[in-house]
Amino acid sequence: MAKIQVFGHKSPDTDTVASAMAAADLLAQQGLDTEALAQGKPNQETQYALDHFGLKPLPISEKVTTEEVVLVDHNEAAQSVDNLADVTVYGIYDHHKFNFQNATPLYITAKPWGSVSTILYYEYKEAGLTIPAKIAGMLASGLISDTLLLKSPTTTDVDRKALPELAKIAGIDDIEAYGLEMLKAGTDLSSRSDEELLEGDAKSFTMGSHDFRIGQVNTVDIADVLKRQDDLEKAMKASGYEDFLLVITDILNSNSKAIYLGDAADNIEKAFDAKLENNVIDLPGVVSRKKQVVPPLQKQF
Repeated sequence: MAKIQVFGHKSPDTDTVASAMAAADLLAQQGLDTEALAQGKPNQETQYALDHFGLKPLPISEKVTTEEVVLVDHNEAAQSVDNLADVTVYGIYDHHKFNFQNATPLYITAKPWGSVSTILYYEYKEAGLTIPAKIAGMLASGLISDTLLLKSPTTTDVDRKALPELAKIAGIDDIEAYGLEMLKAGTDLSSRSDEELLEGDAKSFTMGSHDFRIGQVNTVDIADVLKRQDDLEKAMKASGYEDFLLVITDILNSNSKAIYLGDAADNIEKAFDAKLENNVIDLPGVVSRKKQVVPPLQKQF
């Protein structure tokens, strides 16, 4: 059987890398010839997880070389490989809203859960297959990352049940300690360029007639990131996007602030019921781009 390449979205985060690894292994155990890829190098948080479980980063490619592919943690063409239109999508594992069209039937597993890692854990269980310990560790890491250690509003009871079960398989004795260390590893921003901060976890969205780029960076000190505001704004302008929102999230206190550049300031203020001051808006209690940033923007625009 021909090889099927499995990959997540551009600017890969921990959940997308873990999901690609797990989906490739799950399908391989079911008799398919699979290869997991990533559309970019791992961020520091993901690298921490890879190192902890003794795994190498996935091969990097922004184009696929097989006739069939499996998408994880995304379904929109803008977030996928450059030649997606030239290949057949065999299947999708996702937890985002759907904006996908396909000419052929395909397998789709989509759940409104906190991470695709959670979805794949239950896919293993349903299929009666064994999860390798290192894959379980990555799935636990992806779940922790996307739910901010189960503190994000995207977290469901299914996620809360899955995490300790994955941790047991992976040999994680103290979930809280491991999770905090992993999340903190992703907040060391000193060595990252302005462009890396903007694009490390960024996605594109259409809001009315506006093309938005929404990036998110986790930190333990929002003020420390805002010290770089002038340089970050220069990088935003150079990016070519007409509207750029960089959400800066304090993972310890579950609050955010955001830098906005664009010509829709009034709509930004109305969407979040707050004022922009020096291009910065306060977002108390906001930690989830998917549930707390994108929906009010889409409603406003």
